[in-house]
Amino acid sequence: MLDAILMGILEGLTEFLPVSSTGHLILLGELIGFEGPPGKVFEISIQLGAILAVIWLFRARLLALARRAWLPGTDERALAVNLLLAFLPAMVIGATLHGTITRMLFNPWVVCFALIAGGIAIIVIERKVRVPTIRTLEEMGPGAALLIGFGQVLAMIPGTSRSGATIITALLCGVERKAAAEFSFLLAIPTMLAAAAFSLFKVRDELSADGLGLIAVGFVAAFLVALVTVRLVMAFIARIGFTPFGWYRIAVGLVMLLVLSLGS
Repeated sequence: MLDAILMGILEGLTEFLPVSSTGHLILLGELIGFEGPPGKVFEISIQLGAILAVIWLFRARLLALARRAWLPGTDERALAVNLLLAFLPAMVIGATLHGTITRMLFNPWVVCFALIAGGIAIIVIERKVRVPTIRTLEEMGPGAALLIGFGQVLAMIPGTSRSGATIITALLCGVERKAAAEFSFLLAIPTMLAAAAFSLFKVRDELSADGLGLIAVGFVAAFLVALVTVRLVMAFIARIGFTPFGWYRIAVGLVMLLVLSLGS
């Protein structure tokens, strides 16, 4: 039960930071020997806890989208179109390659190398990125949204980070940091819900009432911690930038490579 709480806390902390929640869960699970319910049901469930936190925090904007996205010429209509465009690449490519990537790449070694490579990319891009030309979500065009969607596809590699891939691609497209983070959080809602539904369907034969206690505590822990994490990110990201997360990724990747090498 304590391991499940730790996994939930880690999910809530890392899902919306550019550090890879999936990678961290794989590494922590390896370190503590955690074995939850079969078929990745536990991991999927705690991810749903984290995404519920985003839905709650952005409920006003989501309600506005639901009411006005159908009206031509509105900001909500443009945002809905951009979110759909950004979602499509992950939906198509993810559904096609999900099984192959899971079999071949979901291991701690891949996570470590992806963490290090992603950290280097974040540091370099943060230093080289040009002055932002898109300061709000309302200023974002469909071309930038589609490019961000293709950037999100990279997150299929564990250790890459979905939020990291989308935020960095947005920065390269000229999107201001806070707007990039907000778009990434909103894009997480359809992406993670679809991924969770797809994954649960794939393991539907392994679903049972066993482990419901573990799932419940992990879900609640992820939800509560994600509530705090997303608020802090939105409050401070414009000031601190993403470079500290790049150095953190490199440090974690190197330390875990050492741990794995000593344990092999």
